Amino acid sequence: MPKIKKSTLTFLKKLAKNNDRDWFAENKPKYQAALDNMIDFSTALLEKLSQHDQLEEQTGKKVLHRIYRDVRFSKDKRPYKRNFSGSFTRDGKLRRGGYYFHVVPQGLHQETFIQASCAGGGFYNPEREDLKRIREELAVDESEFRAIVTDKDFVRVFGEMQGDKLKTSPRGYPKDHPHIELLRYKNFYAMRRFTDAEVLSDDYVDLNLEALLTIRPFFDYFTDVLTTDGNGELVV
Repeated sequence: MPKIKKSTLTFLKKLAKNNDRDWFAENKPKYQAALDNMIDFSTALLEKLSQHDQLEEQTGKKVLHRIYRDVRFSKDKRPYKRNFSGSFTRDGKLRRGGYYFHVVPQGLHQETFIQASCAGGGFYNPEREDLKRIREELAVDESEFRAIVTDKDFVRVFGEMQGDKLKTSPRGYPKDHPHIELLRYKNFYAMRRFTDAEVLSDDYVDLNLEALLTIRPFFDYFTDVLTTDGNGELVV
């Protein structure tokens, strides 16, 4: 089973301290070695995940995100990310949601919501109409969704659902709505975070797979909601 090598984390740590194009060019062979390591990892994870869910035709290399940052509209002009990440896309309109994994040495992302290596997924900044439909469903009945995010395996792996919330109630819903805490969410996702020791372990592929499979009922619920109208009629 492919492992994340210590040299891959070491490269990311050094990149964080030397985030400029000259250093990167001088250390391109070390970047390539780290990238090859991540391709091996993502290929193994893709092969395992494909046995449990229907995914778009992808390769371990294609699922990885570019390490180059888009700095055109950012005050942060550092040209490179300090992590490796990737995502697996489910196949077809009747399979909503996307799986995500992220590898970063502990302590490098303290200023972001992703503060460690992780795996999971969800719905981050859903489209306006999708968010409206989700709230419509949760306002009527949140029991099925609540059962998913309080399931013992979901809690064991993720702890709890995550996501930004409105400070007040969304438009059209009273502040005293019985499901107001769920209705205030703007994002819906869950991530299992890993220590560096777990990242470097022999079973890190399987630890990621467990997280991705645990998020699957979450995806299935949102798929049912986002492919039907308020009367339960298919709209896709």
